[in-house]
Amino acid sequence: MEAKTLEEVKDLRAQLNKWSHEYYVLDRPTVEDHVYDATYQRLVELETKYPELITDDSPTRRVGGQVLSGFEKVEHEIPMLSLGDVFSKAELAEFKAKLEENVKTTFAYSCELKIDGLAISLVYKKGVFVKGSTRGNGIIGEDITENLKTIKAIPLRLSEPIDVEVRGECYMPKDSFLKLNKAREEQGQTVFANPRNAAAGSLRQLDTKETAKRNLSVFMYYLMEPEKFGITTQSQALAQLKAWGFKVNEEAIVASEMSEIDAYIDEYHAKRAKLAYEIDGIVIKADPFAIHAEVGNTVKVPRWAIAYKFPPDEQETIVREIEWTVGRTGVVTPTAVMDPVTLAGTVVSRASLHNPDYLKQKDIRLGDTVKLHKAGDIIPEISEVVLAKRPASSEPYVIPKECPECGAKLVHLDGEVALRCIDPQCPALLKESLTHFASRNAMNIDGLGPRIIEQLFAKKLIKDAAGLYNLTFDELLTLDKFKEKSANNLLQAIEQSKANSLERLLFGLGIRHVGAKAAFILAQHFKTIHALKKATVEEIVELDSIGETIADAVVTYFENEQVDLLLEEFATAGVNLTFLGQSAEELAKQTAADPLNGLTVVLTGKLDKIKRAQAKQLLEAHGAKVTGSVSKKTDLLVAGHDAGSKLTKAQELGIKIIDEDEFLRQTGGN
Repeated sequence: MEAKTLEEVKDLRAQLNKWSHEYYVLDRPTVEDHVYDATYQRLVELETKYPELITDDSPTRRVGGQVLSGFEKVEHEIPMLSLGDVFSKAELAEFKAKLEENVKTTFAYSCELKIDGLAISLVYKKGVFVKGSTRGNGIIGEDITENLKTIKAIPLRLSEPIDVEVRGECYMPKDSFLKLNKAREEQGQTVFANPRNAAAGSLRQLDTKETAKRNLSVFMYYLMEPEKFGITTQSQALAQLKAWGFKVNEEAIVASEMSEIDAYIDEYHAKRAKLAYEIDGIVIKADPFAIHAEVGNTVKVPRWAIAYKFPPDEQETIVREIEWTVGRTGVVTPTAVMDPVTLAGTVVSRASLHNPDYLKQKDIRLGDTVKLHKAGDIIPEISEVVLAKRPASSEPYVIPKECPECGAKLVHLDGEVALRCIDPQCPALLKESLTHFASRNAMNIDGLGPRIIEQLFAKKLIKDAAGLYNLTFDELLTLDKFKEKSANNLLQAIEQSKANSLERLLFGLGIRHVGAKAAFILAQHFKTIHALKKATVEEIVELDSIGETIADAVVTYFENEQVDLLLEEFATAGVNLTFLGQSAEELAKQTAADPLNGLTVVLTGKLDKIKRAQAKQLLEAHGAKVTGSVSKKTDLLVAGHDAGSKLTKAQELGIKIIDEDEFLRQTGGN
């Protein structure tokens, strides 16, 4: 191994850590995703070839992969205390006055948002992350180091080589919570009640890859032994944590007067629903650490801090109906329809009941008065039934046994809490499936949305996806608000979709567990849908990134006789059933002899004849690696108009520079 390789690995690692910090900690990304991905893949390539270069702080260590046998107990040298709570501004003012009376002086307070997550501790030795743990009971927690390494907002190496322990909150962003629950519901699994429960469950996954998928984040707010670093206040500690590379909550302020603290509470009570993460109050802490030392702690809580909890935004309403809807995967989901009430500034009249077990557990009945709130400030949820207001004539709700759309018998699959309709001809299932089939990442039939699909079924113009390819101009004109132009546009989009490569069709079919990536891998390897149809579970699991769950789902799907008929209809309509891309072997052969293969290329300036994303795709097709910054490892710079500092640096380093016309000539893009 050459010194040059070692130097490149160090440079790649430093660059990726910098970009990750800017994206996940500062929320200010400075590079496009494709640039990060290309740089990351180069590091993976080198670490695979030279495993002795792998270090604990490498970005490649974040993806998970370890399956843990359990979590070891960790004893906290200094207990991780919880906070005392108050529930009114009067109680908060009383706490402040009592604290100031005890120390015989006034002082400033650090006011911080109370993140609704899971308390964690992070330990660093010489600036490198070595151990992470949960709060547990405050004295004994659990070692969750490997799971915490998957969280990109946690730095694996600090900006200084220090020994330090810091504490904070691990949370799940609201959008991640929504996506996770949606996916779990579609898979027939139980859903999480709120982002806090989701974060806690994610941190205790024994498979670290599962934790990595959950998109957790953190805010760090507590510095152990601040005197070691000459820090005397909480506000200084927050600034220092940020300087070392930790993510801190930027909404914190320093306030002295109760009026300022009250205004802070009012501001974030109003903003609460719009934040990207869940909060359930604010925390005030004596800003000077000298006050902390003077008043100390009780057995459970500090005397120098208190949490003000927001009052619950909860309304009572009456359940009038329970609707059951069929999703794309056949899961049948109950939804409570209620008298409208206003929650967190929006009118709410519906709340998902998720699955039959949830409905039974809550014992929700028609006519019940229920308490309604928004879980995680997002999802309307029934917290409980007001039994005192239950009508005397009330009877337990009877769970349906038949599909509300097609009348087929509903089933419980092993390991699922959901009810499913498994009739492949169920109209509701087909409508949802067709929306997915036409989506951008599937067959990309522009203009074919749920409303049009609903009309097509209502008029009995189609019965499955293959029926789209038999639609006529006159039939489309019968649809609501369809004129000649819209009919022609849709027919053209449907016609164009026939030429898609096999991976798009595979993804569009909606086979359970088969996402876009798995569809591409399957299509690239088996090349035709008929070859894939004949494949066994054993043959499919041999492919990289394809596990037994996906293999079982694929084989089960193609065993269905209705699928045979569907494929025949596709073939008759002229839909392509073949992979049109290059095989992995062909791609490797082509790029091996390409003069651009293996080169590190930077694009800069404005390109006139091609978009930046297309230029990147062209370079990657020729085996080049596209990065975002010029260094001594850069082999080629493609300079468009108004190229700035990157061009100057490339000239200083003697790097080869070409213009857009030469780039297009070399890549065959003109």
